[in-house]
Amino acid sequence: MGDITDNPLLREQKFVFEDRHDAGRQLGALVQTLPVIRDPLVLAIPAGGVPVGREVAAALGAPLSLAVVRKIRIPGTTESGFGAVTWDGQVLINEPLRAALGLSPGDVNKAVAQTRENVSRRVARFTGGRPVPAMEGKTVIIADDGLASGFTMLAAIQSIRRRNPARIIIAVPTASASSAELVSRHADFLVCANIRSGRTFAVADAYRNWYDLDDREVLEELGDSLL
Repeated sequence: MGDITDNPLLREQKFVFEDRHDAGRQLGALVQTLPVIRDPLVLAIPAGGVPVGREVAAALGAPLSLAVVRKIRIPGTTESGFGAVTWDGQVLINEPLRAALGLSPGDVNKAVAQTRENVSRRVARFTGGRPVPAMEGKTVIIADDGLASGFTMLAAIQSIRRRNPARIIIAVPTASASSAELVSRHADFLVCANIRSGRTFAVADAYRNWYDLDDREVLEELGDSLL
């Protein structure tokens, strides 16, 4: 299990960040306290992870790129997922949840195919055809705006680990205690400013100003900063 670094003053608190930029700045300050950051590369998970990742990259003086990952949505829902697909086609399924939902192989295959198409479109739109940067020997910091179930992040870790980074650091402003523990088992370090326990958790509850970013806003956030 990787070490978990948080801000004790923000534990169990809600509405602790003004917006994603404020969250990213606070997170960047925490990441800077780690003793193992050599040759860093920040990978932001769009959409919400992009403003967070920008601030973390600025704090570290590190290049910024993207890790395009999308949750595989449960049929008939708009938010809940039972797995994730990464930019390089890797698929991670939450098997206990899939079984509990009674999803057939056909249901799963259809949902995965739809998610792959979505990921391909986002990669083309956000990266403009840029290749994925080399990660071998680097300290790769994966940034998102929060961890709910953690499966999107686990899928990103799975793909990045195959590229032989020196270490993987997860950087998120907020997370449920259970997802922080789960994800930390698969990374070298997890940095999260605001960890909350309890039966219910929403990433949005950490932010005073929360809204979903559309593609145009993601591109504006990226500007010319993308590696």
